[in-house]
Amino acid sequence: MKEDKLAVLIDADNVPYANIREMLEEIAKNGTPTIKRIYADWTKPTVSGWKNVLLENAITPIQQYSYTTGKNSSDSALIIDAMDILYSGKVDGFCIVSSDSDFTRLATRLREAGMRVYGFGEKKTPQPFITACDQFIYIEILKPEPVTKDVQAFKPVSKSRAKKSPLNNIDRALIKLLTDSVADLADESGWTFLGNLGNFILKKKTDFDPRNYGFQKLLPLIRSIDKFEIDERPTGITNIKHIYLRIK
Repeated sequence: MKEDKLAVLIDADNVPYANIREMLEEIAKNGTPTIKRIYADWTKPTVSGWKNVLLENAITPIQQYSYTTGKNSSDSALIIDAMDILYSGKVDGFCIVSSDSDFTRLATRLREAGMRVYGFGEKKTPQPFITACDQFIYIEILKPEPVTKDVQAFKPVSKSRAKKSPLNNIDRALIKLLTDSVADLADESGWTFLGNLGNFILKKKTDFDPRNYGFQKLLPLIRSIDKFEIDERPTGITNIKHIYLRIK
């Protein structure tokens, strides 16, 4: 199966650099990042932490001077480049890495053009930008690996940081989202194929991810709620089963 070619555009002013390796690994699950660019005024000391990781991850820095105080000119440069890349026809989708709502219209426009848009940002990201993406992933759930002393760009991961608390609690809103989605997809006997459920939920809530609730996969999250019957059906292939569920 042909992998999507992705353009990765990073707003250095609005995301931390410590998770860049994990972000690129997450992006690789969805396609091949053929274009990787990062935007900032590199003369500013506030983005100095990024400089040491760019070569390691083959990211091209784009210099954009701040011509006016209080204005983020990097946003404009990223948007212009995104449109140029769109019209070049060289990619199938975009990854916009930022916690800034200024990219809401860009994400909407790219999707209107048939592009798949993945967003990455912190939990503080405004909802309009999150909703404008096909899928939005919070960088807080991406676990950085401990690094050796010879890598100066990263600080060693503390014990408290290595084991992260869930970003969200399991609440009524989540339970309703899951039960409504299972009901929407159910066949005449009430069973829903788990393989279809995750993508269907993302269409309703673009920032849905089991990792937000402390689970690596959807099935353990569903088991923890105890509101569903689960049926594991053999496929005829060793150790591979189809998972179906229905509301109790």
